[in-house]
Amino acid sequence: WHIRPYTTGMTTFVFTALIVLVGLPLVMHRQYSLDISAQLLRTQGYVNGQWINAPSTFPVLDPATGEEIAKVADCGPAEAKLAVDAAYKAFYSWKQHTAKERSVLLRKWYDLLTLNKEDLAKLITFECGKPMKESLGEIAYAAGFLEWFSEEARRVYGDVVPSAAKDRRILLLKQPVGVASIITPWNFPSAMITRKVGAALAAGCTIVVKPAEDTPLSALALAELASQAGIPAGVFNVVPCSREKTPSVGAVLCTDPLVGKVSFTGSTATGKILLKLAADTVKRVSMELGGHAPFIVFDSADVDKAVAGAMNSKFRNSGQTCVCSNRFLVQSKIHDCFIEKLGKAMDAELRLGHGSDPNTTQGPLINVRASEKVEHQVMDAVSRGAKVLRGGKRLDGSFHQPTLLADVTTDMLCTREETFGPLLPVIRFSTEKEALAIANASHVGLAGYFFSQDVSQIWRVAENLEVGMVGVNEGLLSTPEASFGGVKQSGLGREGSKYGIEEYLDVKYMCFGGLTP
Repeated sequence: WHIRPYTTGMTTFVFTALIVLVGLPLVMHRQYSLDISAQLLRTQGYVNGQWINAPSTFPVLDPATGEEIAKVADCGPAEAKLAVDAAYKAFYSWKQHTAKERSVLLRKWYDLLTLNKEDLAKLITFECGKPMKESLGEIAYAAGFLEWFSEEARRVYGDVVPSAAKDRRILLLKQPVGVASIITPWNFPSAMITRKVGAALAAGCTIVVKPAEDTPLSALALAELASQAGIPAGVFNVVPCSREKTPSVGAVLCTDPLVGKVSFTGSTATGKILLKLAADTVKRVSMELGGHAPFIVFDSADVDKAVAGAMNSKFRNSGQTCVCSNRFLVQSKIHDCFIEKLGKAMDAELRLGHGSDPNTTQGPLINVRASEKVEHQVMDAVSRGAKVLRGGKRLDGSFHQPTLLADVTTDMLCTREETFGPLLPVIRFSTEKEALAIANASHVGLAGYFFSQDVSQIWRVAENLEVGMVGVNEGLLSTPEASFGGVKQSGLGREGSKYGIEEYLDVKYMCFGGLTP
């Protein structure tokens, strides 16, 4: 793998790269350019409606080339505190906006995301590595949350409860919790923001976003469009920072007494740290943490549909999704057929390259550490008896071949920890009971998938899988209308759906007494 960079101008970056097929290398020289509106390529922090500098900057790199895209303001605790203070001040006016007024502004923001989808998708591709088709899909997904919560803003209903006393009336009111700290990951740098922020703004909360250090440009572009949509100053703030400053910035966002809510998407280990920080001031928290999704194929399954589901679930974003299938359990009778068809599908459909190439289906992993983790899991599995049927090799930089492993056992590392990469390990099983035992033998439980045409089995397995989301004969399940979240150590709370807005609301009981019967 060889990549040669070129730079031309502030908003255009051109790269020449080799493209590699999953099986045999094919040399193809291409040029890729990040050519977007200068308005959307923001590199400063965004606080109280103003673009602010920080004492230093940090680089944002294209994971496909390792080349620098931009230098971004490296905000620290001081800038984070400014953002919290601005959000706290803005809260007292924002919460007075009517639900309809908030709805209209969210809708305008949605319209601007849709209008600028090409440029926003390019940002995702260059700082995250996704193929453009997937990046465009993420922008549609991200915009969908703004659309959904613009509608839910007008449906925050309280209750009138019958009272046992004739001279009293009981009312339950729903009110915004206040300032919400939003800490988001790099794998969906736009959608993970709008899924949280759409709900929070609809409820009447104000926001401070700390985006992942790998992907701040998408968050800052969203801030620019929020400003264009008319979101008032201080309501939506973004404080980008480097990996080195993340702990100190996170501490401010999780401990400041002016913050009423913390919402985080990321690893279970980091989530536990943030929970401890938030505990001192008893903040509301939402945590969408690690996953280790099982993908079960029963003998009764339609094998072709199961293969298609496996391809979608495993290789979207090169396996870097929190609901990505991590352990593939295939029943004995159809095991060999499934493996054969899956291998052929990988040969036919997967193509490594820079995300800007329209032929690319598999981009790079986010960084070298991520590709090294996949390599380590493959080596561990092979050392314990697994067979490599496709791929298996780490390439230069942060690329790793999509890999299919057979003869996998539950003592292998790839079946005991989340991979977050293009590794598909297949475990053979005999009975439904055995499959459920393997699937549930995890301390996390975010998503799970299975394929079956036995209706009774569908109900049994769906009810007994210890996960927050189940895909039945379906490998893609995320949508704004459905609740998103897990059980066990996969987190707390739900995002999306009608339940997502509840995470940003307190219920106030009002007892109206002294009435004349």
